[in-house]
Amino acid sequence: MPPFLSVLLLGFFLGMRHATDADHVIAVTTIVGRRRSVLAAAWTGALWGIGHTLTILAVGSAIVLFGLVIPPRVGLGMELSVAIMLILLGVLTVTGVTGRIEEARTEESHAADHGDHHAHPHRHGDYVHSHVHGHAPDAHGHAESATPQARLDRVLGRFGLYQLLRPLIVGLVHGLAGSAAVALLVLAAIPDPWWGVAYLLVFGVGTIAGMMLITAAVAVPFVVTAGRFAWVNRHLATASGVLSLAFGLWMAYQIGVVDGLFGAVPRWALE
Repeated sequence: MPPFLSVLLLGFFLGMRHATDADHVIAVTTIVGRRRSVLAAAWTGALWGIGHTLTILAVGSAIVLFGLVIPPRVGLGMELSVAIMLILLGVLTVTGVTGRIEEARTEESHAADHGDHHAHPHRHGDYVHSHVHGHAPDAHGHAESATPQARLDRVLGRFGLYQLLRPLIVGLVHGLAGSAAVALLVLAAIPDPWWGVAYLLVFGVGTIAGMMLITAAVAVPFVVTAGRFAWVNRHLATASGVLSLAFGLWMAYQIGVVDGLFGAVPRWALE
């Protein structure tokens, strides 16, 4: 096997391993706590991984290609953003704000599905037509599979904008904290900067795959208890929020006080 192919393969598996970091797992646990299917949770993990990969590529490529140097205080600030995100996720979960947002969206969708039949022009991506129909799946005037955007509609239609943006943004923030470490590892191991960028991309793909597996696994107890054991499901969701809040506060203390972000001389592990 060519040496660089081996390095890229290693990057993929290291990306999968990176997905198992404690702060990553805790963050996605608060997000998938109210998912009602393992597949939906896996999609959530994929969105988190895409956001994480975008940041890794942007910041990591700047370090690898242009020799960007990140000052210790800026690096610690990037890591602190993860702690703040975990605290925010924990507070939203414990206070039930997340649940109310998703329940309101579910009720709105349910109401739309039971509306009266009517006729008006409507759009499926680039495909526009008009017929008498309702909004329930069995009331629609044609087979969804006949439209150009049908497959995309079926996949993304299960997610509201909130469900799409939430894991993506959390992944973007997490990528800030990990990008410098990954890029510096690439600089030390791969002399060619373009191969280094390729490594970052493969690393990101591995992270996406790993996070999909993790979120699917984490979602199993939530999905199993959602119907028959609602009280267990509520306690699991609350526990995930408390854990996220506690871990975020601990991270903030370590970064702000122990590592000196708020002091005169910050000490960053990567400097």
